[in-house]
Order: sequence, then C-alpha cells, then structure tokens
Amino acid sequence: MTRRHLFDNRPVWAEISLSAIEHNFRAIRRHIGPERKILAVVKADAYGHGAARLSRTLARAGADMFGVTCWAEGAELRAAGIRKPILALTGFCPGEERRLLEHRLTPAITTLEQLRWLDRAAARGRGRVAIHLKLDTGMNRLGIPGGDIQKFLDAFSSCRHLVLTGTFTHFAAAEDFSSEQTAHQQREFAAALDTLRAAGCDPGIVHMANSAAIAARPDTWAEMVRPGALLYGYHQFYNPPARTPEIAAQMPLRPALSLRARVVSVKQVPAGAAVGYNAMFIPRKPARIAVLAAGYAEGLARALTNRGRVILHGRCAPLVGIISMDLSMADVTSLPDVRPGDVATFLGSADSASRTPATAAPVSAPCSQFASDVARELGTVTSDVLCAIGRRVPRFYV
Repeated sequence: MTRRHLFDNRPVWAEISLSAIEHNFRAIRRHIGPERKILAVVKADAYGHGAARLSRTLARAGADMFGVTCWAEGAELRAAGIRKPILALTGFCPGEERRLLEHRLTPAITTLEQLRWLDRAAARGRGRVAIHLKLDTGMNRLGIPGGDIQKFLDAFSSCRHLVLTGTFTHFAAAEDFSSEQTAHQQREFAAALDTLRAAGCDPGIVHMANSAAIAARPDTWAEMVRPGALLYGYHQFYNPPARTPEIAAQMPLRPALSLRARVVSVKQVPAGAAVGYNAMFIPRKPARIAVLAAGYAEGLARALTNRGRVILHGRCAPLVGIISMDLSMADVTSLPDVRPGDVATFLGSADSASRTPATAAPVSAPCSQFASDVARELGTVTSDVLCAIGRRVPRFYV
C-alpha cells in the first residue's frame, strides 16, 4: 500500500484545485506575453501542493521547464512522466553528479568546483550535458560572483562534455520598491552577461524574474521567467503595501489549496477550567470547545496558539489553547450547531465563506482565510505556511 493510501482516510486533508493552477498559469502567460518561456518552480513538493500531479497539469498547460531544488525532486518528476527540461536550481554536492545525469536533469553551476565534478561524470556518458550558470549579483548566497567570471571562463573552457544553455540570477527583494537592491542586481547581471559575450561565450537562455518581478517589474522578464508562489495563487507582500492592490489587479489569481479537518469532539468546559497544555486558555464563562483533527504536524503553526482562527459552518471560530502535534481546539460557544464530524477549514474557503485572497478586497462572506492571511498574522511569507503542511495530510485534486 502506498503512503498516500495509508493516510487517505484520515480526518484531515488538503484539497487542491487543478483549475485554479491552470487559471494562474494562464494569467502569468497573458501578463508576460507569448514570446517568453515559463519555468514552473515546483520545489518543496510544489510548495506543499504535490509536485508530481501539479507538474503534469502545468506541462499540459504549456510550462517550458520545471525548477526543483535537488536531484531527488527532479527524479520524482521524471517518475511522474515529465519529459521537459528540469533545472536543479541550487546546484549539487559532490557525489550527486551521477544522479543528475541518470535522470537527465540540468544542474545549476553555483561554484567553480562543480564544473570539474560534472565534466568528469559526463565523460563517462554519451553526448554533452546541459548546464545553467547561476550568477551571484548581490544576494551573497549561491552563484559565481561577477568578479569571478574570468575564472569561470577558464574552468569552463576545459570542460569538453558540458554545454552552457542558460544563465540566471536570483533577486533578493523584488517585492520591495523602497529599495534599490533589485536595480543594482540588474546592473550587475547585465555587466556579467556582457563579459561572457565579449569572451565569445553564449549565455544561453537568460532568466532572472521570480514571482514578484514577474508581477511588477517587466524590465526583468528577459527570455524566461520563474514563477513560484504565483502559480499557487499568491502575490508577494509588496512594499509599500499600497502597491499591492494595483499589482494584484493586473494579474488576478486563485489560491489553489484548502486545508480542512473534522471535528473530533465537542466538550462543555466550565468557567475557570484550563484547556490544553500549560493552561494557556482558561474561559471566563462556560464554553463549548471543539477538538479538531489537525495540529502542528499537519502544518498549523504553533505560534497560532490563542490567535488563529478556523471556519466552521461558514463562520470564524478562534483557536484556543496551545496547538499540539496532532490536535487543535476552537471555541465554538457562539456556534451551537457544531457537532463531531463537521468539517473545519484552516486554509481556503468554505462554500458559504468564499473570498478573494488577502491581497484583494473581500466580497460578502461571513469568514474565510487563505495562506496569505495566516502568513500576515504570523509575520512570515505565504510559502512558509504552504510548505509547512505535513506529509501525513493526504492531497486530493479537484
């Protein structure tokens, strides 16, 4: 029995809308025009949505390439039937070269040493191996610095089994319009490309735009863009915040994932009685407490203790007490019809509580919330909330 089937009947699940994924991809395509390629970033199990299934959907929708973190993620896509190019965005460690070649993955070169490792492995095969060069233009994380371009050219010239098919960089703050960092990175990238071309080295396909740059910086689109969060229905939190509605309106998106769980039990708790670990919630009046079949192992941040909310019967109920590994609790005193077996929505919208994401104005609804709402509450990014959804949460595609 597969891991998926082992957990299929659990009282907690995620629903992923494939039509929303297709809508978001088409919105990106309309926004950037037909002449540019799209590399769909599906690392981290497609931000918690399920990389194998979503990659097949995106391939049919017209994605030109896929982006993963490591060879294992790329191998999963190959096993799922993906035949299009797959870029391992963060390079590789020594010893992983054979796996990259075995699964026909395109590695990003982020250090000079990787050229030697990969060329040696490629020499044992047939034909030349495609690579993309990652340039560090100011993020100071991964990539070859502009000052080391000549060192790269010298090392690459001796690699007989490698071919450069792409060159890229990654922005550190494309969503922040109060900073000049993105403009600085663009200038550094352009200078590095000029150095490559002046030396007679074709950089291949050029790409730099992540989700925020795709949405709001057309001058960064180059020949290919790399959407991540946009595919799953979310814009970044732009700075200044007043820019957010304008940018979101230019590319309307649909959040694809809903996280739901069933009510396990409903307890009558007297006033003054502690609820959950460490007596972190003590009702001042008699309360009805619903116990829900999801905890931090399912992806509910423990930091939502006594500050999060859940949708029940189309209305919001506060999460109370410490969120534990397997369970959480909600105060449903004001919702007298809640019963064991009822469905609670932690992320997404219920039929009677549908709303656009936090980046747009709400429509008439009693209550709803999306990953962006939770991220804002926690002071983090939307992808953090999505990627936290645990492996034992079955994904169902609708």
